[in-house]
Amino acid sequence: MSDRATPGSERHHVILRPAIKTDVTAIFNLIKALAEYEKLSDMVTGNIDDLTNHLFGERPLIDVIVAEFEGKLVGYTLFFYNYSTFLTKPGIYIEDLFVLQEYRGQGIGKSLVNAVAKLALEKGCGRVEWSVLDWNAPAIMFYENMGADILPDWRICRLTGENLRHFAATVN
Repeated sequence: MSDRATPGSERHHVILRPAIKTDVTAIFNLIKALAEYEKLSDMVTGNIDDLTNHLFGERPLIDVIVAEFEGKLVGYTLFFYNYSTFLTKPGIYIEDLFVLQEYRGQGIGKSLVNAVAKLALEKGCGRVEWSVLDWNAPAIMFYENMGADILPDWRICRLTGENLRHFAATVN
């Protein structure tokens, strides 16, 4: 996997590759940068140890493809498998897609999504999905230009924190 980036006026080689264990700290820093961009820094309550375990533990739960430029991780996509009962096929859900500001507009984000799309086809998946914040017009335009449908009639439902604990403890 590779892409070309243009920080400044020179052309530089950006490498897309699966994350390795030594990338976890840099990935966690990119996660915090994404949260800052989305104005959600206070929502980052996770830690590097859990991220490491979820990526490289006995039963990995997530996958990450990173974008590396001159030895520095400048972007990533974090995803996991789900399942469509209507299609009776697995799917991939992209939880995060992020490229550092100074590397945007160079095709890195598109290449990261493309790498996931190719993986989805290799694995026989029926779809790739992700969410976008309704205020993030640049991201919405980016996704629409890729051919993605923005589904206006679907809403995300979420149980977290105390609400999750409370609901799980209720007896039917």
